[in-house]
Amino acid sequence: MNMRFLASRAASLLALLFALSIVLFVLQEISHADAVAATLGPTASPQAVAAERARLGLDRPPIERYADYLGGLFTGDLGTSFRTKNPVTADIGTYLPATVELVFFALLAAVLLALLFAVSSVLRWKGASVFRGVLFLGSTAPAFLLGIVGLIVFYQHLHWFPASGRTSGDTPPDGPTGLLVLDGILTGDLGLSGDALRHLVLPALVLAVGPALAIGRVFRSSLLETLEADFVRTARSKGLHERSIVFRHVLRNSVNAALSMSGLQIGFMFAGVLVVENVFSWPGLGSYLGASIPVSDFPAVAGVTFILASVYIIANTLADILQATADPRIAI
Repeated sequence: MNMRFLASRAASLLALLFALSIVLFVLQEISHADAVAATLGPTASPQAVAAERARLGLDRPPIERYADYLGGLFTGDLGTSFRTKNPVTADIGTYLPATVELVFFALLAAVLLALLFAVSSVLRWKGASVFRGVLFLGSTAPAFLLGIVGLIVFYQHLHWFPASGRTSGDTPPDGPTGLLVLDGILTGDLGLSGDALRHLVLPALVLAVGPALAIGRVFRSSLLETLEADFVRTARSKGLHERSIVFRHVLRNSVNAALSMSGLQIGFMFAGVLVVENVFSWPGLGSYLGASIPVSDFPAVAGVTFILASVYIIANTLADILQATADPRIAI
């Protein structure tokens, strides 16, 4: 791959992270969040308040405070939560694995549904129009409504899937990664993996429906465009079956636009995870953020925002690199 292309993407990634740090610092400066009051309480003496402000560096010029803030971001110091009194980094470390696991399986489900949507449309499989209609209907519903319908149908009436949490136990087991499906495999506890998967199905599907339609539509358009290419007509003239042409020749040549859309949808998934986690009582970053916003816990809100925005930026950078891998002409 072209090293200049990789260098440009890396430079863009760092520039966006730098810009994000400036935005978060400015928001912190203009917000009404008072770290001193949160630490000492409203009855602290003026002398104690002045001493705490000096200890926290709040009496220094903004440029110095920003330098400290930037250094903290890139060394993992995201401040201390007003609500939990714990370092935000520690809190995020507790809640992040649940969100990562949920988003990973939601993305996997979205890609599979998008692939089925695009290929079934192009090959005109029986029942494809019904599947497209169901996916379109599901994508138009708000995530909270889709989650409630899923709970009523698949939990309350059919009893297929659990309604909340990550496992059937009161507290998830402590594993090496915090990703319960993977932890179950690593420790040989396949019962844990199966239980975790059952709890993942409903929230992951709710999170996946909208992105699946977006990726599927782009992929379908790309497939139809590629099917008009000269090499496809040559393959048809050789007597190859349409299904063989699609799977052996067309899919790879049509994947670039879908990869780009997938990168965008990862960001939308992390944005939508707040609603989905609250509907299904999922103990992830969405739940942590939902509890922090009402009490104006700015360090927690800013920390989660930085992590989620960083994931979004990195995901889109990786999508660009994957596009260039699939089609080297992009990196020229």
